[in-house]
Order: sequence, then structure tokens, then C-alpha cells
Amino acid sequence: MPKNKNIKSILLIGSGPIIIGQACEFDYSGSQALRSLREDGIETILINSNPATIMTDPAMADHVYLLPLTTKSIVKILKEHPQIDAVLPTMGGQTALNLCIEADEKGIWEDFGVEIIGVNIDAINITEDREKFRELMLEIGVGMAPQATATSFLKGKEIAQEYGFPLCIRASFTLGGAGASIVYDEKEFDEALTRGLEISPIHEVMIDKAMMGWKEYELELLRDKNDNVVIICTIENMDPMGIHTGDSITVAPAMTLSDKTFQKMRDMAIHMMRSIGDFAGGCNVQFAVSPDEEEEIIAIEINPRVSRSSALASKATGYPIAKIAAKLALGYTLDELSNQITKSTSALFEPTLDYVIVKIPRWNFDKFEGSDRTLGLQMKAVGEVMGIGRSFQEALHKATQSLEIKRNGLGADGKGYKNYDQIIDKLTNASWDRVFVLYDAIQMGIPLSRIHEITKIDMWFLKQYEELFQLEKEISTYSIDTIDRELLLEAKQKGYGDRQIAHMLKCLESEVYNKRRELKINRVYKLVDTCAAEFKAQTPYYYSTFESEVETADGKVSVANESVVTDKKKIIVLGSGPNRIGQGIEFDYCCVHGVLAASECGYETIMINCNPETVSTDFDIADKLYFEPVFWEHIYDIIQHEKPEGVIVQLGGQTALKLAEKLERYGVKIMGTSFQSLDLAEDRGSFSTLLKENNIPYPKFDVAETADEALAIADVLDFPILVRPSYVLGGQGMKIVINKQELEEHVIDLLKSIPGNKLLLDHYLDGAIEAEADAICDGENVYIIGIMEHIEPCGIHSGDSNATLPPFNLGEFVMQQIKDHTKKIALALNTVGLINIQFAIKDDTVYIIEANPRASRTVPFIAKAYKEPYVNYATKVMLGEKKVTDFDFNPQLEGYAIKQPVFSFNKFPNVNKKLGPEMKSTGESILFIESLKDDEFYDLYSRRKMYLSR
Repeated sequence: MPKNKNIKSILLIGSGPIIIGQACEFDYSGSQALRSLREDGIETILINSNPATIMTDPAMADHVYLLPLTTKSIVKILKEHPQIDAVLPTMGGQTALNLCIEADEKGIWEDFGVEIIGVNIDAINITEDREKFRELMLEIGVGMAPQATATSFLKGKEIAQEYGFPLCIRASFTLGGAGASIVYDEKEFDEALTRGLEISPIHEVMIDKAMMGWKEYELELLRDKNDNVVIICTIENMDPMGIHTGDSITVAPAMTLSDKTFQKMRDMAIHMMRSIGDFAGGCNVQFAVSPDEEEEIIAIEINPRVSRSSALASKATGYPIAKIAAKLALGYTLDELSNQITKSTSALFEPTLDYVIVKIPRWNFDKFEGSDRTLGLQMKAVGEVMGIGRSFQEALHKATQSLEIKRNGLGADGKGYKNYDQIIDKLTNASWDRVFVLYDAIQMGIPLSRIHEITKIDMWFLKQYEELFQLEKEISTYSIDTIDRELLLEAKQKGYGDRQIAHMLKCLESEVYNKRRELKINRVYKLVDTCAAEFKAQTPYYYSTFESEVETADGKVSVANESVVTDKKKIIVLGSGPNRIGQGIEFDYCCVHGVLAASECGYETIMINCNPETVSTDFDIADKLYFEPVFWEHIYDIIQHEKPEGVIVQLGGQTALKLAEKLERYGVKIMGTSFQSLDLAEDRGSFSTLLKENNIPYPKFDVAETADEALAIADVLDFPILVRPSYVLGGQGMKIVINKQELEEHVIDLLKSIPGNKLLLDHYLDGAIEAEADAICDGENVYIIGIMEHIEPCGIHSGDSNATLPPFNLGEFVMQQIKDHTKKIALALNTVGLINIQFAIKDDTVYIIEANPRASRTVPFIAKAYKEPYVNYATKVMLGEKKVTDFDFNPQLEGYAIKQPVFSFNKFPNVNKKLGPEMKSTGESILFIESLKDDEFYDLYSRRKMYLSR
């Protein structure tokens, strides 16, 4: 039992829908905390309104409440569960902390006799109220940038006059740097000050002298009730001060910090944590360091909770911060807990890394036309990737290969910038693709001193880049026949992909692959073991690298591979890579369920993914975790090593699906629906032909591959016309056009960005109702798990629509057509597993918009609404273990469930907020209503056409 025997029941507050600035890292932390508490026999009650996450799965907590994150919901839960002893608010990001404070101010915790654990309110208030925090830091002797607080416009102007420009403006009590910016002149200052005062819930901003060019560091700490403190990870931002940490490229362990300064920083962090309050749990501290010999340290901020970086730090070190923080909140001490990876040593230790990790954020600016793409104090990234390697260069390459932006790594792919002015501009105004632009600048011959002067990125990082470019230059002087083993091995050790080496040697990727097999340059797998192999690790969590052969005393020549292959039958589940708009956490939910279901069927489960924010990359979900890019070369090497029965691709969204063709070509078995069927559904033309053969109605259409063809088709189809490319995600590039000029412009634009694509042009059914269905099929039987009707009209992307389960306005005749069409299409596509079909209904005729024979965005929502584990069932069908008829389906839902999209437009103030066929929402929440007379339904329905645009 836990040390505090009075705590038997805990309420955990989740972070709600995914928004920019607060993504699934809190879902990961909350899931870990729930599992940790249940190990101790604690009853767990969870409130979280996000249906897409594994955290709100019924298996995660004893009671899951999918309710809005409001004090009204808190009171409802506390009335239903008078046994709740404590609330843990530190796992749900700023949302959970803000809700906890509000409930405290209203006296709710006191009324119900609930104790706050893991943090105290004073600590939150002191760290969020920037003026109080500043006073405390001065008191304890920790330096800060010159700063002052303004609670009015006039006061703000006075401060600016005193300090001079450039200045930083930060709003108090906000998330992801909302309302924060760097301003260089008076006009910018007036706008930013007004916005910051408006956006802060307490209408307060902190104005500080901008420390431009200073280096930025983060430390992750844990403390127990006995005041033992450990520093789990030190993270260095490659980008200097001025870019939000969530938008920065970060590296662990710190690379350019002297030992003396590091020790000083550690002491300051511990001193700061102790001074803000007496609590047991996690803490994140951010510092700036002057880029000179002095290495002066100033504090930026401290967060007394599990942070965005603690998910990254957990994956980087293998030390599960949230799991241990939850135990500390119960009253355990660090020396009583075991290291989760070695299982034999104590948790009172600081991890040692014998590898390097690089995190690169993932942006989605293409979804926000007209958005300001430069990076600053306000976070704009929608996801992130992490690469693990033996060196910074290898980790950097692996991270760039994980981004899924059609790049093969740094340079050597013919896609770099060649224009001097453009490169200088992108370096001067920090751009989202600067990780690549630095390489392009070096390639162009711009001196490192000039790049450093513009970007203020530490010379050490720039020299690492320069070394990579020198290597590319050297390799380019050889051919595939003349390159020697040593040089090829060096390129692989520095992270260059086979595709990049092929580009340098002017040959095919397969020739490089064959050459390295011939020269015995093979990938080996190493354990992430938290203690640099000092103790034996029990947890199979791997990354790949290349090593030189070592000859032992007895003459054996080998390389050390720490991933031991068992003789059990295995299944690989391909993850969905970084979060982005159109492919979010719902696929992580599906992957986790897929792994667990395969395990139930007796398979050894192997997960491949590179997203540090998610539960699927937790080292104790699958039997083996390969933290590797979801990139062909890496996946194929793991398949060669593990020799699985097959690979599951239909749970990892478009990322995994895109690899199906390669898997098929290389003779790897795809579990469930075949590549041919997946391909048929993706190819808009072939799919429409299949509908024609089965007498299923679809909007009049034709396929174009040039602008001329598109214009000819328009004469037959009539405007408005919906233009849709094949093989895209989240409605990318879809648009409704109303005349020939618009059509021509859009088609030329699309074919420029996606050359060789087949564009489907169909007559847009104006005023149609949109609906969608998800089903499980085993090739013979079809079970429809849910039919949803969209409140918004056809033409708004399904991910941006309010979807109602079950439908509220479709007659029996229409419902029967939906059921018939779903079954017919699922069988015609030879679906084995999940399928999602979207419909447009006009004049009582049901037309097909598209079908996706894979897990969809709505599957977790239906599973939560009906309280049924559909992904578990579908995986067992994919594996051939069960037929649809073997399950006893029993959906339970009183009234209606509505999937509500959540947008992050506040990060892009000047962007057009209208909705159309291209998806823009970053997350979703679930709303349960008893009847259609509910005020919230009425409000949604009355606004349904307001945002429709093309």
C-alpha cells in the first residue's frame, strides 16, 4: 500500500482536446499516472473530454467521465463519488492546473474534503503570476532578465519607455506561449500589449528585455516528500532564445554546456524547486545562458507539473517521469521505488545517456493559408518527432527522416534551397524548415561565422552540419563501384539514408542497400537502458545504429546487437509518426489497441514509431519497441531482423498505409485488407469504377492529370466542382471551385506540389447532408459499428464537422441505403478489418464520397460512445483469429454523442477561419446529450452553415 494510507480514491484531471501548445504528451503522462496509481490499488476517477485518446479508454481508470472540463462537471463527479480523497492536477497540462485553481477559488475541494496532491496551489500561483515569481527569484538570488508587470495599457507603455526595444511580452496564466511575442518597435508593441492583456485570464502581462541570442536549456526534476531531488534530463535547445521551446529543435543530453555551468544550473534548479513550495512530484525549469565565456545563467520560468518536455525526457532517458511522479504524489520516496528499466536498481538515480536524442517539431502551416510562418515566442507546431543515434549527426538525420515531409534527411535529395536571398531570409526570420536551410547555406558556401551571426546557433552545431556536408562532397566523387567500406560505413554512422547515398553516387537506393549487405554494413540495435549499460536492462526498448566490427581474443569478428530475436510468432504494428492535422492521436489509440489485441492472440508484439508524445511509444506497451523513423529503410531492416508473420498497416493512418506498396513488393505479408484493396480505395478513378459496377450512386465525376483535361471535364460536370487529389490525408489540397479560372489555378497549383497525381473532379452536391459509417468486415460478414450524421452540410471536411451518433435526421429509407452501400463496398473491396465510408445525401439518394479501408478518425469516438472495444475486435479479425460473427456486440448509448472539433486558430490571428473540404481542426471533444431539444445541440445546428467556404 502507498505510504499515505488515507488516500484510497483519486480524481485525475486530463488535458481535454488536443490544441497547439497542449498535445498528446499530457495524454501520455496521464495514462502513465493512471497505470501507476492502479498498481497501488488506488481507485481512479478520470475526467477528460477527449474521445480520441487511449487515456479515456474504459480500461485505463475505474471510472472515466467524458465531460467538459468545467467546475460544474467536477461537482457532478464529486457528488457521485463522495469517496474521492484527493485530486491529482499535474498530469493534464495547463488546462488541468487552471481548472484545479478555479475549483479551489470556489471552495469546491474544501466543500468535498478533497486534498490536492502532487503540487500545491501556492506553487502554481507563484510560478504563473510572473510578478510574484520575479520577486521570489530576487529573494533567493537567482538572476532573471530585467522585467516588470503591466495590468494596464498605460503601465505597459511606461515599462517600454524605460527598457527600450527589443522586448518580450508574455501573458500570465496562458498555454503554449499564447499571447507572447518579441517586439522591435512601438507599433508592434501596442498591438502585442493589447492582445496579451486580452488573452491573459487575469489581464496581466510581463514585459522583459529580450535576451536575443542567449542559449536556452531545460531541466526535468523530480522531488519526493523527504526532499530528495533527481535531475532526470538536461535538454539543450539548438535554437537560441526567442523561439518557443515547443517550436525549437532540442537535443539531449546538453551538448555545449561547460561542466562548471552545468553544476551551477543544477543547483539553481533544485534551489528554485524547493523555494516555490513543499510538494512531491515533477517540475520543469527553463534557463537562458549567455553565449560568451562568462556563461551567465538567468531563469526563464518553472512549471510545477509534468510538462511537454517531460514526455520527451521520459522517452529520451527511459525514465518514466509521470509514472514515478504519481507514486511520489502518493507519498512514496524515490529510494523506495525501483528503476522501471533495470528493475533491480532504485529510482533515486539520474539517468546516463550513451546516445543522443534530437527532437524536431512538425508544423502544418499549409492548413492555415496566409499564416505567419516565422517562429517566435508563441508555439505553432502541431506535433514532434525524436531521433535516437550514437551521435548528434545520426540522431539529427533520423529525426529529419521521421518528419514525413518528403525529405530523405539533410541535403543529398535535390530538394534544398538554391537562392541566396531566400536562404538568408529563412535564417534571419526563423523558418519552420531551418533545420534543412542550415545545410543549404553551408552547401552554398555561406561562411559558418555569417550563419552564426544571423541565427546565433552555437558554433558546435554548425560545425556538425559542416562535417556532414564535407562527407557528402567526398562521397559524391565516387561511384557505387568505387566507394570503399570505410567511407560507406561512416555515411551510415552519421545517419545518411540509402536514398541520400544513392543520390550522391548517382545510382539506385537498392544498389546502395545491396552494396552495404555485401560489405556487411548492417544495422544493429541498442537498448535504451537509462544507465549506459552499467546495469542489465530488463525492458526491450531499442534504437538502431551502425558499428565497426570488433575482433575478440578468440578471433571472432562481430558487431554487438542487443536485440535478441525469439522464436515466437511475431506481429509488427506500424505507428502513425508525428501528429499533424488530419492524423492525430486517434491513430495512436488504434495502434495501442492493436498491439494489445495481437498480444491476446499469443503473438509477440513489435511497435515501430518515432513520436515521443504518445502511449504507443511507451516501453511497456508492446513486447518490443523500436523507436525508429516510420521510414522504409528502417522498417525493412527491422523486418529482416525480426522476421514477423506479418505487418499491421491499417491502424497507423496514412503514414503506415503509404508503406503498404513497398511491403507488398518486398513480399512482406500485410495483415488484414490486402495492398490491392487499399490501393483501389485510394485511387479515386478505380474506386468510382468499382461503385459503377456495383450500382452504387456517386456524384458525377471524372479523373484529370492535367489542367487541360480538367477544363474539358468541367464542361460536362457543371459547377460547383470538388477537386480532390489521390493518396492524401486530412483533405489536403481539396477545394470547391465555382468557375473555370478558379479550377485552372487550383489544378496547376496542385500538380506543382503533387506532381503526377490523379485528380478526381466531381460535381459538388450543394446543400447535401453528409454522413459516415465505420464497419468491421472479415471478408464475408460486415458489422456496422456506427453511423454518424454531420451537423454541418456536405463540403466541410468530416474532421471539422460536428458528427452525431446515431443520426438525428435521416429517415429509415436513407438509413437502409447507408447500411446496404456499406456492406456492399466492404465486401467488394475484400476488406479484412476496419473500413470507413463517407456519404452525401440529397433528395433521399445516398451518394458515396469516399471509402477508407483502415482505422478512421471516428473509431475511438464510436468505441467510447458505445462502450465497445472495436479496435480490439477488428485486430483479431485482421489476424484471422476471429470472424465478425464470433463477437457479441452490445452497444450502449442513451441519447446522442456528438464529436466536436476543436481549432487552434488563436495561434494564427490573421488567418481565414472559414471551413471547407480541407481539414483544419487539431483535436476533438465528445458531448453527450439526452435529446435533440438540448440547448447545446440547438446552438450547433443553428450555426451549421456559418463557416462553409471553398
